This record gives sequence, C-alpha cells and structure tokens, in this order.
Amino acid sequence: MTNENFENAQSSYSEHQTRNKTMGDAARDAAEKAKQAAADTAASMSSHVMGVLNDQLRLGAYSACQFASSMRVAAGDLQQENPRLAEFIRGLSHNVEDYSERVGDKTVEELARDASDFTRRQPALVFGLAALAGFFAFRTFKSAGAIQSPPIQPNHQNPAERRHG
Repeated sequence: MTNENFENAQSSYSEHQTRNKTMGDAARDAAEKAKQAAADTAASMSSHVMGVLNDQLRLGAYSACQFASSMRVAAGDLQQENPRLAEFIRGLSHNVEDYSERVGDKTVEELARDASDFTRRQPALVFGLAALAGFFAFRTFKSAGAIQSPPIQPNHQNPAERRHG
C-alpha cells in the first residue's frame, strides 16, 4: 500500500467516523425528543383525567346533597305517623349532607391521601370492610347461577328426522 493510498484510506475512515458520530448524535436527539413528547403527552392526559375525576367527585357530592334533601322531605312526611323514624332519617340526612360537603371541597388527590391515612390509622377496620365486601360479592356472583350457553357440538339429526320423529 502506498503512502497516498494509506492517506486516502485514513481520510475515508475519518470521514466515516465523523458521519457515524453525527448520525448517532441525531438518533440520540430524536430519541430524547420522542421521550420528552411522550412524557408531555402522559402529563397532559393525566391532568385531563384528574380534571374529569374531580368534576365527577363534585357531581357526586351535589347528588348526595340532593339525596339528603329528599331524605328530609321524607322525614317530614313520616313525622305524623312515626316521629322516631322521622328523627332518625333527619339525622341521617344531616350526616349525608355534611359528608357530601366535605367531599365536594376536596380533589381526588386529597381524597386518596385521606383514604391512605385512614388505612394507616385503622388497618383492621379497612381489612374487615374489604373482607365483608368480598364476601358479599362472592355470594352475589355465586347466587346468580351459571349462564347456559348453546352446545358447541352440532346436532347429528338432519332436519327431516327432527320433524318426523
């Protein structure tokens, strides 16, 4: 190999390395931009979902207030016939209204944090309620019975035999 060929090969190799480095940098930049775009999209979606959940929480609190109001009307109707039951229903309506006002003023994040704090303070109660809910769900699904589906195997009788025999 002559000195000139060696210099050409070395120059070509150097150009090749520079081109590879530039392409690698471009690929890294593109990957970084894609990661950032994905993170921005996820944050935007998360923000949107949290907004929808907060709206639903406020709507639920409003519905609970309406329910409490209906309970008070029912208690008024029951006052003549059963004053003790009417007073009990008024007390329940007051509790429902207080609870709905407390929940309606919170965000989903605050509500989740409160639930987590309660679970830390009262783990046995939470476990017991979860077990009770699981028991009721199990009993409900068990009593629903199995759904009958049509047989998979075709009936081997032809239509003429079914009509006559």
